[in-house]
Amino acid sequence: MNLSEIGYRRVVVKLGTSVLTSGSLKLDKAHMVELARQMACLIEAGVEVVLCTSGAIAAGKEHLDYPDLPDTIASKQMLAAVGQSQLILAWSQLFSIYGLHVGQLLLTQADLYDRERYLNARDYLNALLKSGIIPIINENDAVATVEIKVGDNDNLSARAALLCDADLLILLTDQKGLFDADPRKNSDAKLITEVASIDDSLRMLAGGAVSGLGTGGMATKLEAADIARRAGVEVVIASGHHKDVIQNVVCKKPVGTHFSALEHPLECRKQWILAGPKVQGQVILDPSAIAAVTKKGSNLHSKGIVEVKGLFERGDTIEFTDAKGKVHGKGMSRYGSIDVDKIVGKHSESIEAVLGYDYGDAIIHRNDMVVL
Repeated sequence: MNLSEIGYRRVVVKLGTSVLTSGSLKLDKAHMVELARQMACLIEAGVEVVLCTSGAIAAGKEHLDYPDLPDTIASKQMLAAVGQSQLILAWSQLFSIYGLHVGQLLLTQADLYDRERYLNARDYLNALLKSGIIPIINENDAVATVEIKVGDNDNLSARAALLCDADLLILLTDQKGLFDADPRKNSDAKLITEVASIDDSLRMLAGGAVSGLGTGGMATKLEAADIARRAGVEVVIASGHHKDVIQNVVCKKPVGTHFSALEHPLECRKQWILAGPKVQGQVILDPSAIAAVTKKGSNLHSKGIVEVKGLFERGDTIEFTDAKGKVHGKGMSRYGSIDVDKIVGKHSESIEAVLGYDYGDAIIHRNDMVVL
């Protein structure tokens, strides 16, 4: 591979279950070694690679000879626990062919929610990469519950791209990319090769998972692309079975659907707010407040709030929406929901008189806010 053709320093590659199994019920080791070869070529050319891999539950089922288990969380956690060791063993053996070592990182939403744990995960990733070791990331399904799950490896890979300050996120799936219609139902569907912005009309084109083996469909890939591009990371969705797909994407050849990174990416703290903490509640704003926050860069004040939804504490991340429910952004609230409910529609100068104390005149300061 010609190093002059490569425009990226650090790349995150996400492999879906359908790619790893080639549509079957077990891991396709022949295809996995081909993917490992492509990633090894990048590393040899000076590109750092982070692998976000699905397939733990599929590997667990295969290793246990497809047991007949009840459809419970405990059963899935057991399969993930067994399969995760098989998955990391497979990758370790395949990369060893090329003289490369791997290191495992299992994450949950809780690791991304807590700022200190988030930074620790980032340091761990950087340490592996500095030592020439390939970080292999997956969700810690064996211990994750609904409350602390990221939910899908598309979004997990986007957060990994932010954690390690990547230049490019490659989402490999069983589709060639994003189409202007469902290619499974419409033979005239055309591949969308370039996306400059993600809007509601684009989201309507996203469908569900095809194989039934994974948890992510095109909708989760759009979510992941939106998170990554706001942090200055380019994103490509492409077929994991396209010949030399990883190398072609990194060399900027026309493969799949390319999402441009935002020209002015979010600073590190706002990247964490976007990708880390789980949203705990919501405030609905009037039109003037929406305009002030999204167009003028103002703080979010109690005067512009018309309703509070959910229970949240001071420091929790909340969304702010308009009256129609459209989410315009998120941020860390300086007040809990009970307090915010008491000062809805009131001027900031009235906060201390109503509550008996104040934590500042803003409910969400612009430094703690991400506008979507």
